[in-house]
This record gives sequence, structure tokens and C-alpha cells, in this order.
Amino acid sequence: MAAFGTVFMPQMAISRFDGSTWSQAEMVASDSIQLHPGAHVLHYSSTCFEGLKAFKQPDGSIKLFRMDRNIARFAQSSELLSLPAIDKSATAKMITDSVAMYAGDVPEPPGSMYIRPTHFGIDPAIGKAAAPSLTSLQYILLSPVGEYFTSDAGTLRLLLDETGMRCAPHNGMIKSGGNYASALRPIMQARDKYQADQVLFCPNGFAQETGAANFLLIDDGEIITKALDESFLHGVTRDSILTLAADMGLTVSEREISVDELLERAAKPGCEAALSGTAAVLAPVGTFIHNDREHKVGGGTEGPVTKQLRQAMNDIQWGLAEDKHNWLFDV
Repeated sequence: MAAFGTVFMPQMAISRFDGSTWSQAEMVASDSIQLHPGAHVLHYSSTCFEGLKAFKQPDGSIKLFRMDRNIARFAQSSELLSLPAIDKSATAKMITDSVAMYAGDVPEPPGSMYIRPTHFGIDPAIGKAAAPSLTSLQYILLSPVGEYFTSDAGTLRLLLDETGMRCAPHNGMIKSGGNYASALRPIMQARDKYQADQVLFCPNGFAQETGAANFLLIDDGEIITKALDESFLHGVTRDSILTLAADMGLTVSEREISVDELLERAAKPGCEAALSGTAAVLAPVGTFIHNDREHKVGGGTEGPVTKQLRQAMNDIQWGLAEDKHNWLFDV
């Protein structure tokens, strides 16, 4: 099986903004794009992207999951990076047309078609370090993927880092490649030194997010995660899981949670922790690493609530449960 996100459909939808209008979207080969070496994105990282999925339903139709929320965040990221404003309806059409073109390639569940809208500045100007790109390019890349997390994959190990941050606080809610790049060195160091899978950044001693996912703690009928602010990514999966948790009768608490509280709760037998994101939905955390000591979370294995929440979301995505929240969009 190819690694997640390494297989692509042969064509992609693309559109350009010339400084005044967006071009009509067209389908082009997905294996290359032409850029001027002085393109703004290559020097000043004026880029953002999204990640969403299309799922095959029992009747053979294809549904997109929460496309409206992803497009809204895509537009917000573009605005916060001072990129040209996207046309949300045009972007939605690029996505649906692309998926419709490759509907026959959408894998059966638990697989899906991963969709990566991407937007970046293309002004050929290396003197614009303090000025935005007035022209840009947008494309929709499709990648058929299998199941990201399986029940036999074990649990994740998280290093609790109180000294650093994933990215600049005012950029946290932007889904931009630069934020992932800034987290990469501490993640690699944590893998080298502690065999950690990810770093949970805890600036000022309070849990925020990992390098690539939102963090949730589940304990005693309560699901706890940091309240939304501009310092971290507002995950669509996070929002979906919290909605489903409330449906299941869990108390949803969006608040600060300190490292001390994390470790205290983790020591309890029924405690669970998980990372939420488009790829894995919910991936269980079994170990916290803090000050060179390992702390098991609950029993160190995936807990029943994490499993139940992931299954509830999968069932909606796969058309096996009622879509009470109108999250699915037709292709």
C-alpha cells in the first residue's frame, strides 16, 4: 500500500487570479505547475491549503464531508495571509467537478478521496518581503487514500513541550505550510530523543495543539480541549467530534488545561486522550512524556469513548448513520 497522500489523480482543477479577476477553472495535468523562480510563495511563504474528504456511500453515490467549513477556513486563511480573496462558490465548483470526474476512483470505506485545495501568491517580485502578492494561483489536488488509523496501530506517544510553540501565535488559525515547517524540528528532535510520535505544544504550561492535529482529553464524562483563539488551528474534525460528543451526552469543555492537570487526569484508569484531524479522525494517545518521564494515559491503550466517537463520525461519513447535522454534500 502506498504511503498516505502519495498517489494522485492525473488531472487537477486550476485557476489564476491576475490582479483583478479569477480565470475560468480548467483541468490540467497534476504532475507539475510552472512558476517563476521569483514567485512570492517561494520567498515569502504566501501559501495556504485545506484538507477534506469525499466518501463512497452504500448506494454508490459520492458525498463530500463538511466542504462548506473547509472552504470558509480556506477563505479565512487567504485573507489572513493577505492573498487575493478566493471566490468561495467557484472553489466549491472546482472541488465538486474534480471529484465528479474521478468518482469511479473514490475507494470503498474505510478508504476515501482526500482533497487538497491549495492557494499561493505568484507575483514575480523578490522585493516584496513586506508586501502581499497581488496575483495568485489556486488548484485542487486529489489523492485516493486508505485507512489512516487502524485499531491494531497502537497508541501515540506525545512529548509535552512547555518551552516552544507550533508557530507564531497570530498565525495559528491559518492553515499554512509555514506553520507545519516551524513545528518540524522539535518533532524530529522528540522522535530522536524520546521516540515520540508528536509534540504537544504547551506554551506557558497549557496544552494547545500538536504539530499537525488538535488535542482532546476525555475523562469522567467530559471532553476537554482548548477554547478557540487565533493561536491554533480551528479544526473541522475537532468541531465535528465535539458536536458528536455533545450528542452522546458528554460534557464539552472548551477551556485551558494545564500540564499539571493533564498529568493528574492521565494517571486515572478511565482517562483517554486523542488527536483529531482529517486524516485519522481520532488517533488515541497512550503516553505523555514530560521532564524525561513517561506517564501512561489511563491504561495506555485506546479507550472506549475515543473508539465510539471515531466510529460515530465514520458512520456518518460512510452513509451508515443519519446525517443529522447536514454535513454531507452531493457531488
